[in-house]
Amino acid sequence: MPAPFTFVLPPELSAREPPERRGLGRDHVRLMVLDRKTGATTHTRFDHLGDFLRKGDLLVFNSSRTLPASLHGCQAPVGPCMEVRLAQHLSDDSWLALLLCEKGDPFGCGLREGMDIDFGAGLKGKVSERDAEVPRLWKVRFSKSGSELMQALYKVGQPIRYEHVAAPYDLDFYQTVYAREPGSAEMPSAGRAFTWKLLFDLKREGIDTAYIVLHTGLSSYMDDEVDRLHPAASEELFVTETAADRINRTRAAGGRVIAVGTTVVKALETATGADGLVHAGHRYTKLHITDTHHLSSVDGLLTGLHEPEASHLDILAAFATPAMVQAAYQEAVSKGYLWHEFGDLNLIL
Repeated sequence: MPAPFTFVLPPELSAREPPERRGLGRDHVRLMVLDRKTGATTHTRFDHLGDFLRKGDLLVFNSSRTLPASLHGCQAPVGPCMEVRLAQHLSDDSWLALLLCEKGDPFGCGLREGMDIDFGAGLKGKVSERDAEVPRLWKVRFSKSGSELMQALYKVGQPIRYEHVAAPYDLDFYQTVYAREPGSAEMPSAGRAFTWKLLFDLKREGIDTAYIVLHTGLSSYMDDEVDRLHPAASEELFVTETAADRINRTRAAGGRVIAVGTTVVKALETATGADGLVHAGHRYTKLHITDTHHLSSVDGLLTGLHEPEASHLDILAAFATPAMVQAAYQEAVSKGYLWHEFGDLNLIL
């Protein structure tokens, strides 16, 4: 991680609850706007987003729906209990998952190939090999599949919750209003602040929208050393013909394509061909974007505020210089912006 992205995040700047539980509307969180050419910042409220957009701009959203991806089960027939965090659905219908023991060493409760896990409600899983790319992850095959598995997950699962969140919150708090396709381990949170009213208001102002799907994996493997290496499992993405055509037409007409979230940046940059056009299709991506990456299909980014040394900060450096990002983040800290999935937002244009 480059030195410019090292900063101190005071613990009191972690958003510990959704804005609705802090007496705010979804779209009343704060918004810091960073001019990617000059480094100048503007501080406003998210429902004033339209002040910084113009007719002909295109907002591209990730419509992946957050799963209740935290499951609690016990080794069968008798054994230690654990939390199983789903990370990725694989093409052979198995899942990659992070297995965390509920007592003692989080990785030391006899995890092994062939282990059976009982989650209750008729759902069981069998653990097979470790993932070759991210050894913290194991492959798990469930006793149900398809819609039956989805129904079981919604019955026994909970949204993944990190320690900065004060209490368990219902899955609805971890969804964007436009989410459709279930598949994300964690919320694509950059779009959380949008309300239908704001979306309709922007539409009336001539701001167009398009939707892609990228099913997000885990943001942390619960091990600081591993997280610092930023290993990433492949993430599944879908770009429809409609979305690709809308993006390409916007760029051809001189409009700006603005990604709502780093997941959208990864998806569109992966789907852009040598001809500079976004191509429809179903793919997997491990694309790691840094300041050396030339953006081919995205002109702006709406994103949350990312903690020190997070790999998402590398993506920001593709839009603005590391020095600009560093200065803006220091300003956000000094002004008391809130971090993480329930926090404030940053628009880079």
